[in-house]
Amino acid sequence: MVAGEHAPSGGRKWIKTAVYAGLIILLFLLPLFVDSVYYLHTFIITLIYTIAACSLRTILISGQISIAHAAFMGLGAYVSSILSGELNWTPWLTILLGGVSAMVVGVLAGYPLTRVRAIYFSMVSLFVGLAIVALIGVFQKYTGGDIGLIGIPPLPPITIPGLPAINFISSKIPYYYFFLLLTVFSLMILHSLENSRIGMSWKAIAQSYLVASSVGINEAGFRVLAFAVGCFFAGIAGAGYAHYNMVLTRSSFGFLSSVNLLIYVLVGGAGSFFGPIIGTTVLVIVPEIFRWLKTFAPFVFGGIMLLVVFFMPQGIAGLFEQVKTKLLQFQEEKTPRDVS
Repeated sequence: MVAGEHAPSGGRKWIKTAVYAGLIILLFLLPLFVDSVYYLHTFIITLIYTIAACSLRTILISGQISIAHAAFMGLGAYVSSILSGELNWTPWLTILLGGVSAMVVGVLAGYPLTRVRAIYFSMVSLFVGLAIVALIGVFQKYTGGDIGLIGIPPLPPITIPGLPAINFISSKIPYYYFFLLLTVFSLMILHSLENSRIGMSWKAIAQSYLVASSVGINEAGFRVLAFAVGCFFAGIAGAGYAHYNMVLTRSSFGFLSSVNLLIYVLVGGAGSFFGPIIGTTVLVIVPEIFRWLKTFAPFVFGGIMLLVVFFMPQGIAGLFEQVKTKLLQFQEEKTPRDVS
């Protein structure tokens, strides 16, 4: 028997919980140390794309590679903007409805998509994304078409009795905290789903849909569910972005934007839940830090991608996992064994 056999596992779990809590506290304190409005804007954009990238990974773990995710962000963004602008509904409701609308379209598109797999799924999803962006242009009376949609209502003030109203127009700090809470809440749901029986079924289908079907897993149903969940949170992210930016153009949700989301996931590491978080943070924030290089800034983005492709095939999170495994092996080798 190894001395203290169960202690390391419990100790590591406690350390992991402490690290997560520390990161959340650090993120809540971040505005106290950031004086630049531009950097705060960058952090907000990072949070928005973190939700989108993590929801895309939910689709990926079921064995599906979607190249339409940004289009579903756009769908949620335009639905929320039109409902709040044309019908004067509160954005607190329309953001949720933006996510629901993206989910409904995801379900409708998901069933035909279950008939194809691998590269064919990606190709069909690309056409779905292009169709959504094209439809945004068709209904230009409501969407603004190529000119864009302007004058989108911001988030309304939050009033708490006895406290000053939280105004989203006068400062970006309330938006930062809103998106931080939205990100934490979204990731908690996605993480819970992944570690539930639903998530296990998704992963089983990705490993072998034939084996999964043979043990009673409804392949088509679970694939549609993964696509619907991913689209819902993409719609939520897009709707939140609309009421933050207050201006929308359909070019922001085209093919290249979907590819960027996929890159965030792959660079961070699709094999880890935290991969998209790492990938989005690195690929959004780091190029902005080197923005002073101007024309050379894109080379920073490209350099990061090349480093990951050649030296970290499992993504940045995969490298961390390898280092952690090596450290644990080293620790076990140094731990004295009880021979009794």
